[in-house]
Amino acid sequence: MTQQTRGPRDAPSPDRLVDVVVVGAGQAGLAMAWLLARRELRFVVLEAAGDVGRSWRDRWESLRLFTPAQFDALPGMAFPAPADTYPGKDAVADYLQSYASAFGVPVALDSRVLRLDRTAEGFELRTADAVWRAPQVVVATGPFQVPAVPPLAAGLDAAVTQVHSAAYRHPAGLPDGPVLVVGGGNSGLQIAEELIGTRPVDVAVGTSLPVLPQRILGRDLFWWLTRLGAMRVTADSRLGQRMQARGEFVIGTDHRRLQQAGVRFRPRLTGAEGRTVRFADDSILDVGVVVWATGYRTDHTWIQVPEAFRDGRIVHRRGVTDVPGLYVLGLPWQHTRGSALLGFVHEDAAHLAEHISSAGGGRRAEPTAIRSGQHHP
Repeated sequence: MTQQTRGPRDAPSPDRLVDVVVVGAGQAGLAMAWLLARRELRFVVLEAAGDVGRSWRDRWESLRLFTPAQFDALPGMAFPAPADTYPGKDAVADYLQSYASAFGVPVALDSRVLRLDRTAEGFELRTADAVWRAPQVVVATGPFQVPAVPPLAAGLDAAVTQVHSAAYRHPAGLPDGPVLVVGGGNSGLQIAEELIGTRPVDVAVGTSLPVLPQRILGRDLFWWLTRLGAMRVTADSRLGQRMQARGEFVIGTDHRRLQQAGVRFRPRLTGAEGRTVRFADDSILDVGVVVWATGYRTDHTWIQVPEAFRDGRIVHRRGVTDVPGLYVLGLPWQHTRGSALLGFVHEDAAHLAEHISSAGGGRRAEPTAIRSGQHHP
């Protein structure tokens, strides 16, 4: 029986005092939980949603991972799918739920953290109906927090349907007629490929990203990236800095194939007024539906610890901030290319778990139990 709850009433500490609070029950938070439990620390995972895996379940219906199943495991439990298959978003959500249940992870659901403050004893976290205190906190809310839409979207007429990729579900959910997809990353191109089967599609691409095939010489791309050490390239290395400057690469979606299917590629969107948009080459297009595949921005406004920030961003070294006891986990390029990916986040989590354990400060009483057995390596 899982220790997940609908709120903090039945969470592991009646007085809301634990060794570590983990914020977020996604892949990063669950990996962190597994490692903390092995160190016999008492902790709770606070999850804003009403169930584990909700951020995955709410994505568009045809979404599939571009990492094959053998590279999608969290520590202690293999992903339940054949090797070289690509799980859909619901399979990922199911896996995260099963993981939390199998190991009895103490997740307090419907527990969005409204405010995190530093105190003399450590930290205080407030949800709608509880206050949690701990000497150490791991912020594992990930990079996909607030959908980002460019300001020029405000210039479009109210009659134009605008949907961010976070809210897009399937073609039938959009009005009939042509669609402009803004954004040439993995999400934008996958949505465009799906939409072209039912309607005309234009794609506005601000920056051309490197495109890599899903399979090379009979092997999956991630088999090669792992064997060649590319997934372990560090953010502060010369190669890592070059890779970050080039941006995220597009996997398995070929521009030529999309063009052959009928997708028309446009340059960067530069303006919007009424029902007309303008591109960088001064061409224009009348639009009725726009899908903004323009990414996300982080929202750490609830973290009221100003000394952890510089220029609006949390400053950290592999997840360890300058504020003793405060950590972040699951950010892109937190340490390596794989830091934010499902099957690779455990390496950063292990680094933080070791740091948390050696830093001490926890009461180390009544440790949170994670079930042992067939799921352990």
